[in-house]
Amino acid sequence: MAKGGKDEELILLDHWVSLFSMRVRVALAEKGITNYECKEENITILGGKSPMLLEMNPVHKQIPVLIHNSKPISESLIIVEYIDEVLMGKSGSKLLPSDPYRRSQGRFWAHFVDTKVYPPSWNIWRTKGETQEKAKADFIESLKALEDELGEKCYFGGENFGFVDVALIPFYCWFYTYEVCGNFSIEAVCPKIVAWGK
Repeated sequence: MAKGGKDEELILLDHWVSLFSMRVRVALAEKGITNYECKEENITILGGKSPMLLEMNPVHKQIPVLIHNSKPISESLIIVEYIDEVLMGKSGSKLLPSDPYRRSQGRFWAHFVDTKVYPPSWNIWRTKGETQEKAKADFIESLKALEDELGEKCYFGGENFGFVDVALIPFYCWFYTYEVCGNFSIEAVCPKIVAWGK
């Protein structure tokens, strides 16, 4: 099992504003892995993608991409699982539980974040009128489902910060933007999610 030591090559192709890149940086930090090179991609200008990104992710041509010893891994949740399975880091902690059922539940809720939280969150600040109102309702409904799953636990996995927490936490730093653009209070409707984020 790789340990992310000095002989390991780790390069992260990302962009500071990307929620999905943030997941990878959070996972690396949780594992205590600091010896990686971060190469920021210019994702705001058409045609600004680097030759390295186009070579390492020829299918989607998107960030993030983690390059481990010249081998690329794409898609943020897949990268986080790879980090958890392959790179030991200093902490030795695991993001996904060892129990197969609990691991499947973690994967389910992380996928839920990508399919039910991300699309409406995007539309809250990118649209107006009926589209924005629908997005806001869908976003709140999704957060309420996550709040039910969280229950009274500190983290989604229980006592330890884990896979679902990594999937969702980048959205927390955008809560203020969603609230201002959508003219609503997330804490008023989902206080447990806001407390979890804090």
